Amino acid sequence: MLKLVIGNKNYSSWSMRPWLALRANDIPFSEIFIPLYTNDQADKDRILSVSASGKVPALIDGDVTVWDSLAIIEYLAEKFPETKLWPADRAARAHARAISAEMHSGFVPLRIECGMNLHRPIRAVALSDDAKANVARIQEIWADCHARYGKQGPFLFGAFSGADAMYAPVVHRFRTYAIPVEGDARHYYDAMQAHPAFQEWTRDGLAETLLIDKFEDA
Repeated sequence: MLKLVIGNKNYSSWSMRPWLALRANDIPFSEIFIPLYTNDQADKDRILSVSASGKVPALIDGDVTVWDSLAIIEYLAEKFPETKLWPADRAARAHARAISAEMHSGFVPLRIECGMNLHRPIRAVALSDDAKANVARIQEIWADCHARYGKQGPFLFGAFSGADAMYAPVVHRFRTYAIPVEGDARHYYDAMQAHPAFQEWTRDGLAETLLIDKFEDA
Protein backbone atom coordinates (compact mmCIF):
# COMPACT_ATOMS: atom_id res chain seq x y z
CA MET A 1 0.00 0.00 0.00
CA LEU A 2 1.10 3.56 -0.65
CA LYS A 3 2.35 5.56 2.31
CA LEU A 4 2.05 9.33 2.53
CA VAL A 5 4.27 11.16 4.98
CA ILE A 6 2.56 14.35 6.13
CA GLY A 7 2.87 17.08 8.72
CA ASN A 8 0.16 18.54 10.92
CA LYS A 9 -3.14 18.93 9.08
CA ASN A 10 -3.70 22.19 10.91
CA TYR A 11 -0.61 23.78 9.37
CA SER A 12 0.76 21.82 6.42
CA SER A 13 -0.83 23.10 3.23
CA TRP A 14 1.81 21.24 1.23
CA SER A 15 0.78 17.93 2.81
CA MET A 16 -2.88 18.67 2.14
CA ARG A 17 -2.43 18.63 -1.62
CA PRO A 18 -1.39 15.02 -2.29
CA TRP A 19 -3.57 13.83 0.61
CA LEU A 20 -6.61 15.32 -1.14
CA ALA A 21 -5.57 13.86 -4.49
CA LEU A 22 -5.48 10.41 -2.89
CA ARG A 23 -8.58 10.67 -0.72
CA ALA A 24 -10.78 12.36 -3.32
CA ASN A 25 -10.05 9.50 -5.72
CA ASP A 26 -10.43 6.68 -3.17
CA ILE A 27 -6.83 5.55 -3.65
CA PRO A 28 -5.85 3.38 -0.66
CA PHE A 29 -2.93 4.72 1.38
CA SER A 30 -1.68 4.92 4.92
CA GLU A 31 -0.63 8.11 6.66
CA ILE A 32 2.70 8.55 8.36
CA PHE A 33 2.38 11.61 10.56
CA ILE A 34 5.46 13.56 11.61
CA PRO A 35 4.62 16.63 13.71
CA LEU A 36 6.01 19.99 12.72
CA TYR A 37 7.16 22.82 14.99
CA THR A 38 8.22 20.51 17.81
CA ASN A 39 11.92 21.49 17.81
CA ASP A 40 12.54 17.79 18.30
CA GLN A 41 15.59 16.46 16.50
CA ALA A 42 13.99 13.02 16.37
CA ASP A 43 11.13 14.42 14.30
CA LYS A 44 13.56 16.16 11.96
CA ASP A 45 15.52 12.93 11.59
CA ARG A 46 12.31 11.03 10.78
CA ILE A 47 11.59 13.42 7.93
CA LEU A 48 15.16 13.18 6.66
CA SER A 49 14.90 9.41 6.71
CA VAL A 50 12.23 9.55 3.99
CA SER A 51 13.12 12.78 2.19
CA ALA A 52 16.54 14.31 1.77
CA SER A 53 14.78 17.66 1.30
CA GLY A 54 13.90 17.57 4.99
CA LYS A 55 10.33 18.53 4.20
CA VAL A 56 6.91 16.92 3.94
CA PRO A 57 5.01 15.57 2.11
CA ALA A 58 6.64 12.45 0.72
CA LEU A 59 4.99 9.50 -1.00
CA ILE A 60 6.46 6.02 -0.51
CA ASP A 61 5.54 3.36 -3.05
CA GLY A 62 7.69 0.33 -2.35
CA ASP A 63 11.20 1.25 -3.40
CA VAL A 64 10.05 4.56 -4.89
CA THR A 65 9.94 7.75 -2.82
CA VAL A 66 8.55 10.93 -4.31
CA TRP A 67 8.79 14.24 -2.49
CA ASP A 68 7.26 17.58 -3.45
CA SER A 69 3.47 17.94 -3.60
CA LEU A 70 3.16 18.54 -7.34
CA ALA A 71 5.59 15.74 -8.22
CA ILE A 72 3.51 13.37 -6.08
CA ILE A 73 0.34 14.36 -7.93
CA GLU A 74 2.09 13.74 -11.25
CA TYR A 75 3.21 10.32 -10.01
CA LEU A 76 -0.31 9.43 -8.92
CA ALA A 77 -1.74 10.56 -12.24
CA GLU A 78 0.60 8.18 -14.07
CA LYS A 79 0.14 5.28 -11.65
CA PHE A 80 -3.64 5.59 -11.55
CA PRO A 81 -4.70 6.93 -14.97
CA GLU A 82 -8.28 5.88 -14.31
CA THR A 83 -8.55 8.64 -11.69
CA LYS A 84 -8.10 11.30 -14.40
CA LEU A 85 -6.15 13.57 -12.09
CA TRP A 86 -5.42 15.63 -15.19
CA PRO A 87 -8.10 16.46 -17.79
CA ALA A 88 -8.30 14.17 -20.81
CA ASP A 89 -8.38 17.06 -23.29
CA ARG A 90 -4.86 18.14 -24.20
CA ALA A 91 -5.55 21.88 -24.04
CA ALA A 92 -7.38 21.59 -20.72
CA ARG A 93 -4.61 19.36 -19.38
CA ALA A 94 -1.97 21.95 -20.30
CA HIS A 95 -4.10 24.64 -18.67
CA ALA A 96 -4.45 22.57 -15.49
CA ARG A 97 -0.72 21.95 -15.30
CA ALA A 98 0.07 25.61 -15.94
CA ILE A 99 -2.11 26.96 -13.14
CA SER A 100 -0.87 24.19 -10.82
CA ALA A 101 2.73 25.18 -11.50
CA GLU A 102 1.80 28.83 -10.95
CA MET A 103 0.39 27.95 -7.52
CA HIS A 104 3.34 25.71 -6.73
CA SER A 105 5.96 28.39 -7.31
CA GLY A 106 4.07 31.64 -6.86
CA PHE A 107 1.90 33.72 -4.54
CA VAL A 108 4.68 34.12 -1.99
CA PRO A 109 3.35 37.35 -0.38
CA LEU A 110 -0.01 35.70 0.30
CA ARG A 111 1.68 32.62 1.76
CA ILE A 112 3.78 34.77 4.10
CA GLU A 113 1.00 37.09 5.22
CA CYS A 114 -1.74 34.46 5.51
CA GLY A 115 -0.12 31.33 6.88
CA MET A 116 -2.28 28.21 7.12
CA ASN A 117 -3.64 27.66 10.62
CA LEU A 118 -7.11 26.14 10.83
CA HIS A 119 -7.44 27.07 14.52
CA ARG A 120 -6.95 30.75 13.81
CA PRO A 121 -9.98 32.91 14.66
CA ILE A 122 -11.60 34.11 11.46
CA ARG A 123 -10.74 37.75 10.91
CA ALA A 124 -9.25 39.93 8.23
CA VAL A 125 -5.75 41.37 8.18
CA ALA A 126 -4.28 44.31 6.32
CA LEU A 127 -2.69 42.82 3.21
CA SER A 128 0.20 44.31 1.27
CA ASP A 129 -0.34 45.38 -2.31
CA ASP A 130 1.56 42.30 -3.47
CA ALA A 131 -0.68 39.98 -1.45
CA LYS A 132 -3.77 41.75 -2.77
CA ALA A 133 -2.46 41.15 -6.28
CA ASN A 134 -2.07 37.46 -5.41
CA VAL A 135 -5.68 37.32 -4.20
CA ALA A 136 -6.90 38.99 -7.39
CA ARG A 137 -4.90 36.62 -9.60
CA ILE A 138 -6.17 33.50 -7.80
CA GLN A 139 -9.76 34.61 -8.10
CA GLU A 140 -9.16 35.45 -11.75
CA ILE A 141 -7.95 31.86 -12.29
CA TRP A 142 -10.99 30.43 -10.51
CA ALA A 143 -13.43 32.62 -12.45
CA ASP A 144 -11.77 31.84 -15.78
CA CYS A 145 -11.92 28.10 -15.14
CA HIS A 146 -15.59 28.38 -14.18
CA ALA A 147 -16.31 30.23 -17.41
CA ARG A 148 -14.47 27.62 -19.48
CA TYR A 149 -15.36 24.37 -17.73
CA GLY A 150 -18.17 25.15 -15.30
CA LYS A 151 -20.77 23.28 -17.34
CA GLN A 152 -18.76 20.07 -16.82
CA GLY A 153 -18.82 20.22 -13.02
CA PRO A 154 -18.15 22.46 -10.00
CA PHE A 155 -14.37 22.20 -9.86
CA LEU A 156 -11.67 23.98 -11.84
CA PHE A 157 -11.87 21.60 -14.79
CA GLY A 158 -15.31 20.15 -14.11
CA ALA A 159 -14.43 16.99 -12.18
CA PHE A 160 -11.99 17.09 -9.26
CA SER A 161 -8.41 17.16 -10.60
CA GLY A 162 -4.83 17.65 -9.55
CA ALA A 163 -5.32 21.38 -9.99
CA ASP A 164 -8.01 21.33 -7.30
CA ALA A 165 -5.65 19.55 -4.94
CA MET A 166 -3.13 22.33 -5.53
CA TYR A 167 -5.58 25.17 -4.91
CA ALA A 168 -7.57 23.70 -2.01
CA PRO A 169 -5.30 25.10 0.75
CA VAL A 170 -5.90 28.63 -0.55
CA VAL A 171 -9.59 28.15 0.15
CA HIS A 172 -8.66 27.66 3.81
CA ARG A 173 -6.52 30.80 3.76
CA PHE A 174 -9.29 32.88 2.22
CA ARG A 175 -11.76 31.61 4.81
CA THR A 176 -9.49 32.01 7.82
CA TYR A 177 -8.41 35.52 6.88
CA ALA A 178 -11.94 36.59 5.84
CA ILE A 179 -10.85 37.41 2.30
CA PRO A 180 -13.94 38.13 0.17
CA VAL A 181 -14.43 35.76 -2.75
CA GLU A 182 -16.72 37.26 -5.34
CA GLY A 183 -18.31 36.68 -8.72
CA ASP A 184 -17.69 33.46 -10.62
CA ALA A 185 -14.75 32.60 -8.32
CA ARG A 186 -17.27 32.00 -5.54
CA HIS A 187 -18.59 28.87 -7.29
CA TYR A 188 -15.25 27.14 -6.82
CA TYR A 189 -14.75 28.41 -3.27
CA ASP A 190 -18.10 26.97 -2.19
CA ALA A 191 -17.66 23.68 -4.09
CA MET A 192 -14.29 22.98 -2.51
CA GLN A 193 -15.53 23.62 1.02
CA ALA A 194 -18.36 21.16 0.38
CA HIS A 195 -16.07 18.36 -0.84
CA PRO A 196 -16.06 15.43 1.65
CA ALA A 197 -12.27 15.01 1.52
CA PHE A 198 -11.75 18.73 2.17
CA GLN A 199 -14.13 18.53 5.12
CA GLU A 200 -12.36 15.45 6.49
CA TRP A 201 -8.97 17.18 6.40
CA THR A 202 -10.50 20.21 8.12
CA ARG A 203 -12.04 18.13 10.91
CA ASP A 204 -8.77 16.30 11.48
CA GLY A 205 -6.82 19.55 11.54
CA LEU A 206 -9.14 21.17 14.05
CA ALA A 207 -8.88 18.08 16.26
CA GLU A 208 -5.10 18.39 16.48
CA THR A 209 -3.35 19.97 19.43
CA LEU A 210 -2.48 23.57 18.70
CA LEU A 211 1.31 23.89 18.63
CA ILE A 212 1.54 27.54 17.69
CA ASP A 213 -0.92 29.53 19.78
CA LYS A 214 -0.14 32.97 18.42
CA PHE A 215 -2.31 34.38 15.66
CA GLU A 216 -0.22 37.19 14.29
CA ASP A 217 -1.94 39.80 12.16
CA ALA A 218 1.25 40.52 10.29
